[in-house]
Amino acid sequence: MNSYLVDINADVGEGLNNEPDLMPYLSSCNIACGGHAGDLQTMAHVVRLAKMHKVKIGAHPSFPDKENFGRVVVDMPATDLYASLKQQIRALQNVLRAENGQLHHIKPHGALYNLAAKDEKTAKVIIEVVKSIALPTNLYVPYGAVIERLAREEDIKITYEAFADRNYNDDLSLVFRKNNNAILNDKNEVLNHVLRVVKHQKVKTISGVEVPIKASTFCVHGDTKNALEILRYLNQELPKNYINIQ
Repeated sequence: MNSYLVDINADVGEGLNNEPDLMPYLSSCNIACGGHAGDLQTMAHVVRLAKMHKVKIGAHPSFPDKENFGRVVVDMPATDLYASLKQQIRALQNVLRAENGQLHHIKPHGALYNLAAKDEKTAKVIIEVVKSIALPTNLYVPYGAVIERLAREEDIKITYEAFADRNYNDDLSLVFRKNNNAILNDKNEVLNHVLRVVKHQKVKTISGVEVPIKASTFCVHGDTKNALEILRYLNQELPKNYINIQ
């Protein structure tokens, strides 16, 4: 029987204060660093929790738009976006330095993540930010995305990400959050969704077709209403299916 290794991540430091509950069930986390949410105090608190639970730490920069929680595309010059993303990541790096922690990865947030999957100009800005970081850093990207291709061309280490608690369209974009079928809340549906991606490298879309996909890290959104239940269930059931979390 084949065995598999996966990473389970969540977006944290976003003001929900549920990190102490989530951390025991994560292997990596993405910390909001001031663009859509988060401040230095919150970052420091979450970094300490991550270190305590041996959870890999990532930066979760976004469009600088707290009003819309980074979920709306902001039309801004590339130089301004670069400066904002650099500033956000640097803020987390300063906290990590003070807390003796290490930056493992970068994962863009919300509208920025989705836009970089298809828009070359936006993806290039993120790639340039990653290249400017002194130590090699993973970039979490969706399979088949524009940002994945550009990262490969620049020899940036990538980790394919899929969303455990979100439904997909046929083009591998996420179903718009305001749609009724955007979010998976049933823990068994989430488990089957993850198993299909890991074992068969396919995802069943909302139209019922199976589309090829790859992922080795799976995100459970911290603001999904039963995120803790889902994380506990995945931690319990994945090893039974020869899938280990690390």
